[in-house]
Amino acid sequence: AVYGAVVADYEACGCHVHVGVPDPDTAVAVVNHLGRWLPTLLALSANAPFDQGRDTGYHSWRMVLQSRFPGSGVPPHLRGHAEYRRAVETLVDCGALVDADQSFWLARPSGRFPTVEFRVADTALTVDHAVLQALLSRALVRRALADLAEGREAAPLSPQVAAAAVWTAARHGLGGELVDAAEETRRPAWTLVEALLAHVRTPLEESGDLAEVEELVGALHTGGTGSVQQRAAAVDGTAAAVRWLTAATVPVEHGTLLTG
Repeated sequence: AVYGAVVADYEACGCHVHVGVPDPDTAVAVVNHLGRWLPTLLALSANAPFDQGRDTGYHSWRMVLQSRFPGSGVPPHLRGHAEYRRAVETLVDCGALVDADQSFWLARPSGRFPTVEFRVADTALTVDHAVLQALLSRALVRRALADLAEGREAAPLSPQVAAAAVWTAARHGLGGELVDAAEETRRPAWTLVEALLAHVRTPLEESGDLAEVEELVGALHTGGTGSVQQRAAAVDGTAAAVRWLTAATVPVEHGTLLTG
């Protein structure tokens, strides 16, 4: 296999969100505006604390596994779709990617649809967690489109600082300090969440989603992300967390699991 032992224990699922954009060049320009906020989206979605029956100490072990692959993390700052295609094709030519559809960047122009594809979030614990990712992703794209219409371009991020931002989000979730890749400094996670909400407040108001997003974020603040809830359920071991997840997600009628 191309990636050897890296794929031997790679089992990961994510929550992908597609948001429509007018054309491929605009998609690349929008992605340039997303980099600072992608680690915060990861922290909000953190739901992968365990691996092989052990607590990893991370809130998103999925992101650690994914970061082993080339073409992962916050996407590079690129000027137009032609440059994006050249960047991907170069990785393919170098043997780092199997094909042009395989990049692991946390946001990218979709190769199949006229959309920007967010690939940053862990699989959601609940429908509400998935809806929050969708609403914030759409609002980020709308804010980026508004900025582009007014001639505001995004500044490139340091690749090393961006990688550190992703790592701190995976490590700490919303429970510690995260790296603000734009300011190149550490901030409390909830300070960055507040900054994200301020950044997308106008598009959320325009779409009528602000109240719902504030409610969903408030529920995360009170009840914790999926990783926090899983750990709380695993006080008697990870098997207890699996039983809790099953009870929370599989419909039960008269004590019998419903299938089919």
